[in-house]
Amino acid sequence: MAFRYHTLDNQSGEKKLVKSIIIWAVQIIIVIFLAFLLVHFGVDKTTMLGDSMKETLSNGETIVINKFSYLFMDPKRNDVIVFRQNEGEHDFYNIKRVVGLPGETIQIKKGFVYVNGKKMTESVNVEEMESAGLAKKAIKLDEGEYFVLGDNRNNSEDSRYSTIGNVVRDDIIGKAFYNVDQKKLVSSINTVKQNLLEDKK
Repeated sequence: MAFRYHTLDNQSGEKKLVKSIIIWAVQIIIVIFLAFLLVHFGVDKTTMLGDSMKETLSNGETIVINKFSYLFMDPKRNDVIVFRQNEGEHDFYNIKRVVGLPGETIQIKKGFVYVNGKKMTESVNVEEMESAGLAKKAIKLDEGEYFVLGDNRNNSEDSRYSTIGNVVRDDIIGKAFYNVDQKKLVSSINTVKQNLLEDKK
């Protein structure tokens, strides 16, 4: 009889062990799957090319992209975004700051940005623009279109020029999240203050 009890105890222990192994294996699979989703769909990285975002980002710096940022919400003014740019047969990532949002009217007058007729003031680290480009005349942004500028306003190819123009929502990869070289969140490196003031002519 004691042998029978001992056998039942062993069987019970084996079942618990098998159950624990199965649970552990499932947890590992879930972690691997989530890691796969995170790497392939959640984050990416790119390299800042050129000085168009100086002093915020410098040439050659590695930037982590948060792809989750715009899954359930749209880009906001002042966001530093990473978007896909087409150049001939090649696509590459570009990085700029959002200035104009869908439905808004953007114009650059005397070196300053105007949104819906209101002057947008910025921090002193943003230079007065020497060239208004396409924005010399008022630009009405359609649904899903964004007007972007580089922080280094006088050394930036951005929405002022036909080579880039307005950035469409489908081309936006995500939000520039982390500067690997500076070891800082991009938003904390150089936040450009953007307040809309009444246009006093």
